[in-house]
Amino acid sequence: MRDSPAAPVLAGASGRRGDRVAMLVATVGGVGYAPVAPGTVGSAVAAVLLWLIPFSNVGLVFFLLAVTSAGLWASHRVERVLGVRDPGAIVIDEVAGLTLALLAGPRTLPVIVVAFLLFRVFDVLKPFPARAAERLPGGAGAMADDLVAGLYTLAALLALEAVARWL
Repeated sequence: MRDSPAAPVLAGASGRRGDRVAMLVATVGGVGYAPVAPGTVGSAVAAVLLWLIPFSNVGLVFFLLAVTSAGLWASHRVERVLGVRDPGAIVIDEVAGLTLALLAGPRTLPVIVVAFLLFRVFDVLKPFPARAAERLPGGAGAMADDLVAGLYTLAALLALEAVARWL
């Protein structure tokens, strides 16, 4: 486990089991502790999961709702426990954002790779209203900017389909 402010919570320094569960959810089982670019690593893990798990379209919507709900709870709790807004170890928001990006169209490897790259660009650039959404209180701010990046990615994929019949 990498030395970070979140590490003591996972290690059990906190006496509250719910805090440890929230940390596991928010870091996607520890993926958020990647020493370099944890958001990119979290997005890559999400991409692999979305490629390997054969979700139906309805199943993917339910997965998105579950990840977003769990992410809101876990992010809020982790921010409160650590006293830090949107710490880098929180990567559940990347899972939600990339899932949203892949709601339409096939989840083939080429589409997932392009979605991953576009999502990372939008997540880093934070086009309107992502930066403003980041300032929402609690876990909502941690989750909302990545959901906005996911919407931008979805729109870009749909535009590629409309213009180039790519999907």
